[in-house]
This record gives sequence, structure tokens and C-alpha cells, in this order.
Amino acid sequence: MELKGKNALVTGGSRGIGRAISLALADKGVNVAVHYHQNAEAADLTTKKIIEKGVRAEKVQADVKDSDQVLSMMKTVKKSMGSLQILVNNAGLSGANSSLLSIKEAEWREVLDVNLTGVFNCSRAAVLEFRKDLKKMVNISSIAGKMGGTIGCHYAASKAGVIGMTFALARELAPDIWVNAVAPGPVDTGFLSPNKEKKLSQATPFGRIASPEEIAHTVLYLLENDYVSGEVVDVNAGRYMD
Repeated sequence: MELKGKNALVTGGSRGIGRAISLALADKGVNVAVHYHQNAEAADLTTKKIIEKGVRAEKVQADVKDSDQVLSMMKTVKKSMGSLQILVNNAGLSGANSSLLSIKEAEWREVLDVNLTGVFNCSRAAVLEFRKDLKKMVNISSIAGKMGGTIGCHYAASKAGVIGMTFALARELAPDIWVNAVAPGPVDTGFLSPNKEKKLSQATPFGRIASPEEIAHTVLYLLENDYVSGEVVDVNAGRYMD
């Protein structure tokens, strides 16, 4: 698909991987709606950077766990941008705890609700509002969804669920909408301690973790290629191969 002139919504698009995806889309001439939950300042910075690239940018707020808020967000995007061809489901969180016995039920539900139900809510609302326009959907999963990872069983379960949902939607929505996923390994989003980054780098054959821009590059490939759907692209430099 030719990206120039298209409209995209990136959930969690204000920082980290989401910001890199938003800016990469803007570099391709895509108008971007930048979703955020709480950090309006980060969303403002990202939209400013997008506008500087000569395309339109909109800041939209919603709690992806809440289907009513998500549907309202989609209506806002429709009113401001008119149409939507691209949805990138990137919003997610890891949770505060990682061991089975330390994860309370409330934390389990929070992580599953944001990472998995959030993708469901956004995908469903986008199809409801933009079925005639929507063409490409990319979901951000994780290496943890394939091999467990180290963040916790709640995170791994949510990201494995995103992979399963990607497969299901790719079949259901074909041939009108292409649905794919990206499963990154560890990414330098600025939130890792130096010690944690060192350990993760040492566990990777290339000796380093990914940059957000490397994940964004993979998203662009999935958006531009019209014969790839129902795929999960691993971006982990050989740390995990299935």
C-alpha cells in the first residue's frame, strides 16, 4: 500500500515504540492520530514533531480498557481526519511485579485489560467506524508472547493473546483488511536501568537491544507489503527463533 496521504492511528503513540512508529509514518507522508492515556505532555511533543514533518497530527485521549472511551476516540478521529486506513495497536504496560506469587489479581486484570482487551476494543471500534476505509492493522506483541520472557506470566499471557487475535482477525477480515503483528525482543525505550539493559544485551546474540526505530521500520514493511497478512514478525536479533 502506498502510505503517502493515508491516515493512521497509533495507540500509545506518544512515546517509546509508539512515538518511533508515529514519526516513521510521518516521514512516509502519513497523517497521524497520536493516542495517549495520561501523558498529554508527551503526546503534545510527538504531535509537534509530526507536524514539523509536513503532515497532519491529532492528539486523542482514551483508556483502551474502556470500550466506550475507545469508540468515542474513533469518532473523534473520524470527525477530525475523515477516514482511517491504518491502525497500529501499540498501547501496553508490563505491570509492577513479575513473579507468580507477587502478582495480585488486580494487577493480572490490569495488564490483560490494557494489553489484550485494549487491542480488541480498538480493533473492533476501528472496524465499526472505518470498515470501508481501514486497510492495514498492525498489533505490537512481544517475544514474551512466544517464549514467556522475564516480565511476568500476566505480560506473557497478554502478548500471546495478541498473537492469537492477530491470526483470528487476519482470517475474519480478509480480503478487505490486512492484519499482522510484530513481536519485539527487548527495546531501548528509556525505561531500563543500565544493569537491566546490560543483562538483556548479553542475552542477545548481537550484544545489544533494539532501538524503537528498528521496530518502527518493521511496522512500515507490514503496512507497505500487500501480500503479507496473518504474520508475526520477530524482531529480536536471534535471541529467540521458532
